Amino acid sequence: MIRAGISAGILFILAAPFLILLPLFAQLTPPANLGDFPHSYICGRAAEPIVVDGNLDDASWKDVPWTEPFVDIRGRSMPRPRFLTHVKMLWDDQCFYVAAELEEPHVWGTLTKRDTVIFYDNDFELFIDPNGDNHEYVEMEMNALNTVWDLLLPVPYRDGGHAVDSFNIAGLRTAVSVQGTLNDARDCDAGWTLEVALPWQSFAKYAHQVLPPQEGDQWRVNFSRVEWQVQIEEGRYRKIPGTSEDNWVWSPQGVIDMHRPERWGYVQFAGSADAKYTSDPSWEARVFLMKVYYAQRAFNERFGRFAVSFDELQMNPDIRTAVAPQIEATGKGYTATIEIRLPDGSLKRWYLSQDSRIWSE
Repeated sequence: MIRAGISAGILFILAAPFLILLPLFAQLTPPANLGDFPHSYICGRAAEPIVVDGNLDDASWKDVPWTEPFVDIRGRSMPRPRFLTHVKMLWDDQCFYVAAELEEPHVWGTLTKRDTVIFYDNDFELFIDPNGDNHEYVEMEMNALNTVWDLLLPVPYRDGGHAVDSFNIAGLRTAVSVQGTLNDARDCDAGWTLEVALPWQSFAKYAHQVLPPQEGDQWRVNFSRVEWQVQIEEGRYRKIPGTSEDNWVWSPQGVIDMHRPERWGYVQFAGSADAKYTSDPSWEARVFLMKVYYAQRAFNERFGRFAVSFDELQMNPDIRTAVAPQIEATGKGYTATIEIRLPDGSLKRWYLSQDSRIWSE
């Protein structure tokens, strides 16, 4: 556990803000990997209580598997990240626990005030959409000083949404442990580890399902790491002029934008980490509906309205369904509908609205 503070070992140069909110119906490029299935993780139950101190030495963490190493946010075709980052997860009746290990030869941080824009420092970020509808998701960022920025996105930025900065994750516990020296440019560090405990009660208003989760439930989750390139000048860290931040993630987004919830990974809650993973039977329907969403965005940009048929979108709704997919105009935009047959033979209908919300009956 470290004590928050700033030494003379670092000089912070504030980057220009780049939280750009897209106009409601501006052109939006679909993720390059829209149809690829995201990463998945079996989250087992904690065998013993977890002490949130950042050290990852609790017995409960011992045999818990790590996720795949983080990759560039755009995907594996991009250069491999310079430093290792990976995550492990656990849960119990009170909390969802996240532990992360970040390899870093120079651990630094400057921001000490809660709810400041933490990604101006190197940071670790998590994103959680409990019911996978692309709306009402939680974002949390933290730096090596254990400073937190937590916020709620009722609607994604791409759809005209605004972050609720006043939102705080009730009962949140976080801790950082530095393997080296913080803000000291005279030596090389191994990196930093962190632990996060997110009480289920903090999601009660937005999960729209039973909490804590039941075994077998799946939440959409992703993790990100922002890493700035720095150089040492006169014993201090400086961001290298003209360079932008690197974005490394668990499940690739296919585009430099973490606020595409349809690309987040699947976390399945289970009794143990060796439980069998169950693929989301709605995945094919979700991909189809998001293709409709991006096609409608492009159509609206060109014609100033939404299409009312797949012919107008020049889309072939070639997907195995019991009932042909439909597009229906609404007062605000449109609703696209698709009905799929589940593995047990039953039918389930899924909907998409113009603000990218996906839901089922």
